[in-house]
Amino acid sequence: MAIFLNSDSRVIVQGMTGSEGRKHTQRMQASGTKIVGGVTPGKGGQTVEFDRGGVPVFNSVNEAVEATGADVTVIFVPARFTKAAVVEAIDAEIGLAVVITEGVPVKDTAEFFAMSQGSMTRLIGPNCPGVISPGQSNAGIIPADITEAGRIGLVSKSGTLTYQMMYELRDIGFSSAVGIGGDPIIGTTHIDALQAFSDDPDTDAIVMIGEIGGDAEERAAEFISNNVEKPVVGYVAGFTAPEGKTMGHAGAIVSGSSGTAPAKKEALETAGVRVGKTPSETAELMRDVMTRLGR
Repeated sequence: MAIFLNSDSRVIVQGMTGSEGRKHTQRMQASGTKIVGGVTPGKGGQTVEFDRGGVPVFNSVNEAVEATGADVTVIFVPARFTKAAVVEAIDAEIGLAVVITEGVPVKDTAEFFAMSQGSMTRLIGPNCPGVISPGQSNAGIIPADITEAGRIGLVSKSGTLTYQMMYELRDIGFSSAVGIGGDPIIGTTHIDALQAFSDDPDTDAIVMIGEIGGDAEERAAEFISNNVEKPVVGYVAGFTAPEGKTMGHAGAIVSGSSGTAPAKKEALETAGVRVGKTPSETAELMRDVMTRLGR
């Protein structure tokens, strides 16, 4: 089992003919992802060759879905075209849209996020590393060779910390890892992933990585307290961040006492989450949890 993405997922890549799209399509395909098509308006009918075979290009997402049965799209288009690409995916009723692009205007994200509500499409991102279910499928830019399949679920705002946590717990392994992105407005949230992992019978415990800014971690803590019975360990990036300075992600900014790492840590610990002081300590906390579970 896995959440959002599995071995049956049929993936298209919007922007596959661009440099980033080509590079990461090659990586995803090499890791076993079923890449069934690419989308670049005006280039339909072409085929892009990769090490594991050619991938057809379509002019639109709707055309690609009709021809291939795709249910996942990974979006690698420039920021100024991202809104149009996401709207196209929503209109085609694709099940999962993973928006890798960073620098998307918040106004654009707000508009396509609003369109996604009540639609058939789950959004992940923007400005995210994507989703991976090790040994099954990889939609995004997460390295596929840093961990094994296992029974830990991971949800993280930070791409780099996603990779580190997966590597440090590689001997135990992950059911799925979801990088939700750190922009002020995102699609899938910590809470969405926590619910999915809580419902997944093959996920035994969950790692949640947050960061300064906003109140997403506090809301996730309340959700955990009321709804999640599986053990959760956490880490909050940004304990040393100076007030008022954006740190890495557009949403990672502290103003006054709001959104600080200590406040988030306190909220999570009040909800029963064991919180590490560093990523490595957090990994050790999860290792202890899995040992206690006999995994």
